Formats: sequence, structure tokens, C-alpha cells
Amino acid sequence: MNSLPELIPDVDFLLAMEAEELAATLLPLFAKSRGHAGVHLGNYSSSLFSANIGGHQYDNRRQDQIILAVTEAWNWLEVQGLLVPSPGTNGQHGWRALSRKAEKLSSADDVKQFARSRYLRRDILNPRMADKVWSAFIRAEYDVAVFQAMKAVEVAVREASGLGADDIGVNLVRKAFNVDNGPLTDMEAEKGERQARSDLFAGAIGSYKNSHSHRDVNLDNPDEAHELVMLANHLLRIVDQRRAAGVK
Repeated sequence: MNSLPELIPDVDFLLAMEAEELAATLLPLFAKSRGHAGVHLGNYSSSLFSANIGGHQYDNRRQDQIILAVTEAWNWLEVQGLLVPSPGTNGQHGWRALSRKAEKLSSADDVKQFARSRYLRRDILNPRMADKVWSAFIRAEYDVAVFQAMKAVEVAVREASGLGADDIGVNLVRKAFNVDNGPLTDMEAEKGERQARSDLFAGAIGSYKNSHSHRDVNLDNPDEAHELVMLANHLLRIVDQRRAAGVK
């Protein structure tokens, strides 16, 4: 069984890792090394400086720094619900068990992907989509999150422009941002800019909302999903600005 000093012998590298990066290394180790009571932070930290555990150990001279880094990673795992108090009195004395979610994360890569799924900040999302999109995103339903985000854009455009229910998708946003008479078009902008904004909305809705409406789209990359949700968030900001400027 690999130990942390064996996997990451370079202390400077260890201390440079973010908490979630170190947590991704630690969780699989905890899964392998846990005893009947679970895992214990104090016991585990002490083992890092004992050659009796796995034949590798860290230098005691940097013990405080190393233990702090491990404690930060441990705390991240607890906050994310991956480490939970062990049942009974063991949990009251600091022992932790892997949660049901943690049991499904069999590798460091699994934990890293789980961490990326937590990067989406709910507080910066437009209220029109925040609840549905964030809930889907943290459940790793990335295709649902993107669809709901782009659907929110479509609904917002329809409401702000006053266009009817028969106008949908690309046709809707092309009418709303028509370069000559669109109800959401900024007529003070140069014509090329008006065309670019129309293209921006049409491209986003056509590529990422309509495609999800017409067929199953397997979107399993949290980074890509995050980018698309933030694109939708930006488009909603534009719609809100045009509404505030006095359009219908």
C-alpha cells in the first residue's frame, strides 16, 4: 500500500498543493488504510513521520507545515461530505468514515472531477437560473445544467422583448436583436456591433440550447459545462441591461 510520503516525497511540492488537490490524493489512501473504526486525523498525521508505516516518512523539521496542509485537505473532505463521523462513540472521538459518495470515488481523478463540479458559485448566477442550474451542476448533471441555463436566456429574451410564444430558439433571438428594428437592440451601437450581438445570442442558443432540445447530448466535462453556464449568465446580464435601458 502506498503512503503519502511515498507518493509525494517532495515536501515543497506537497505544501504547494491546493487543499482539494491534496484531498484527491488522500481519499484513496484513507479508503485503503482505514480500520474498523475508520480514519483519525491525529493518528494519520503522526503516521507520516514514522518509518514503521510503509517504510517512508517525512522530515520532522517541517512537521507543523505538513500537518497543517493535511488538516486543510481533511477539512475540505469533511466540508464536501466525503468524510463523516464514524457511527457510535468513535465518531465522537474524532474517527471518520467515508461517506456513500466517497465510496464511489475510487481514484484521485474521481475526486478531482468531483472538486471541479463544486467550482460553480451559486451567488454569482443570475436569479433566473441559479436554483435549477446550480442544483443540476453539483449533481454532475452537466447537460441538464447547460440546457436550463440556455433555456433561461430564451425565456428572458422573450419576456424582455415582448415577442410571442410562437417565437422560439434562434428565430426568437434574431428577432429580438434584429440589427434594424429588434426590440432589444441597442440602436446607438455601430451596425457591426449590433450584428455581432445578434450572432452571439443566436450562436449560443443554436449550439447549446437547441441541440439539447432535439437530441441527447453527453456533456460530462465540468470545466466545459462551467464555461457554458457562465456564457448563459453573461447573456442574461445583457438582457437585464437592455430591459433597464427602457426596452419593453
